[in-house]
Amino acid sequence: MNGASRIGHGYDAHRFAAGRKLILGGVEIPHTRGLLGHSDADVLTHALMDALLGALALGDIGKHFPDADAQYKGADSVELLRHVGKILHGRGYILGNADCTILAQEPKLAPHITAMRENLAAVLGTDSENISVKATTEEGMGFTGRGEGIAAHAVVLVVPIHEPTA
Repeated sequence: MNGASRIGHGYDAHRFAAGRKLILGGVEIPHTRGLLGHSDADVLTHALMDALLGALALGDIGKHFPDADAQYKGADSVELLRHVGKILHGRGYILGNADCTILAQEPKLAPHITAMRENLAAVLGTDSENISVKATTEEGMGFTGRGEGIAAHAVVLVVPIHEPTA
């Protein structure tokens, strides 16, 4: 790495499924359905991990935590994020800030946003002020608008742990 600040983008989507917990940003959200996936299917945390890995040009979470590997079956995505945070620090970077958007027609997420921000910030060793989480519907359009699932986008800025001096 050349020591310059870097930007990454992440995206993830999972369909709803009966009999599963709905976890977003490591927070269990009361709902009639959860998201289907090999891990806990936390789309917000997955998008954030992909953005961090992308900023470092290290691939995506499928490369680091393959769904064909039984050790990740039912995995807690927040613990996987903790591992990605260690990779980030090991490469000489910290999170500058993250801007995340959850696309969900249901359930209403506003009451849970603060807990998501605090959770993700704690795992990455930063202030919650450095993590933005927003939620929006798609006005009934697309798979999220029809209530088939939830998607999330994340954009991050990672900065060198020690800024180069001029």
